[in-house]
Amino acid sequence: MSILKVDMRISNAAKNPLDLSEKQILVTGASSGIGKATSVILSRLGARIILVGRNAERLHAAHSELENSNHIIEPFDLSRIDAISGWMKSMANRHGVLHGVVHCAGVQQTLPARSIRLVDMESLFQINVYAAIALLKGFRQRDVHSPQASAVLISSVMGLVGEACCITYSASKGAIISLTKSAAIELARDGLRVNCIASGFVKTPMYESLAETLTQAQIMNIEGKHILGIGTAEDIANTVAFLISDASIWITGTTVVVDGGYTAS
Repeated sequence: MSILKVDMRISNAAKNPLDLSEKQILVTGASSGIGKATSVILSRLGARIILVGRNAERLHAAHSELENSNHIIEPFDLSRIDAISGWMKSMANRHGVLHGVVHCAGVQQTLPARSIRLVDMESLFQINVYAAIALLKGFRQRDVHSPQASAVLISSVMGLVGEACCITYSASKGAIISLTKSAAIELARDGLRVNCIASGFVKTPMYESLAETLTQAQIMNIEGKHILGIGTAEDIANTVAFLISDASIWITGTTVVVDGGYTAS
């Protein structure tokens, strides 16, 4: 280990490792659900948040719930995959380097195998997987990230276990788990850590939309598998805070399962 890294760790040890003061974190999907909860939690820990989403009005509403008022709203459509790197470079030039990126934006899809079309697969993978890869590509650019920066991707227990009518969604979330490992190895040379969270079902607008497509028996089956009950967006946001902070400085390439016991049943 270099003297520089030892010195930085000694310095970090002298403060609260969860303190995010003077750190700037980009959060996608920041207008609702896990992204919004993550933005709120990180702001309480002192971070300056760059809120990313397609709807500026909803981003402004989320901004009003954050601690302090120094946060930045950046409307952007993550389906513009090839534009992500340039957008991140421009953003860093305008607002300063990023200390972390949290990719919470995602698409839920429940379709039986007989109904899956190419367009369904493409729209799902575009946000869940392709955008994640493009964000990591943009994040690793020189002058975009700070030393010892951290990226957190949101996966799902559906990337670890099976569920009927979740073939495409499970595939996309399993891809996040796999790419996290390879990205961690490759981007370590750039001073970046990469981890992901395999989330159970949590009470968000996305979950409510899913529940509307299910029977009561199916809902009870899903909820029954969470031995600690259905979670909240804050349960995931708290784990994001740990992984984005210096408290997890020796963790990379891993998947943290936060699922209320779903995968234990």
